[in-house]
Amino acid sequence: MKIAEVRELVEGTIVNGTVPDTDLQVQYGFASDLMSDVLTVTADGVLLITGLSNAQTVRTAVMSDIHVILICRDKRVTAEMQALAETHDVALITTAYSVFRAVGVLFDAGLKPIF
Repeated sequence: MKIAEVRELVEGTIVNGTVPDTDLQVQYGFASDLMSDVLTVTADGVLLITGLSNAQTVRTAVMSDIHVILICRDKRVTAEMQALAETHDVALITTAYSVFRAVGVLFDAGLKPIF
């Protein structure tokens, strides 16, 4: 699934100033607000779905080789988050959807779970 499709499905906004190619593909979704759980992810092509909006979210995604983060519950992206994401080619997408709703919509559209 392309990140442009993710954005469209969750009625989201890509917030990066220099967003990676919107043709970037994600195959799996992983939802968590616990960054220690995110560190256990070893799959490629993962979309991190979270309600946690701080710089540690981006740092953790980078450590787990995750290049797309969907931030739910209408949380705002900080300037520090945006700078880190741009430095590490991580796409940040925001949505007003809850984590539960976003996961359901994306699963119905074909995004696969890791576990």
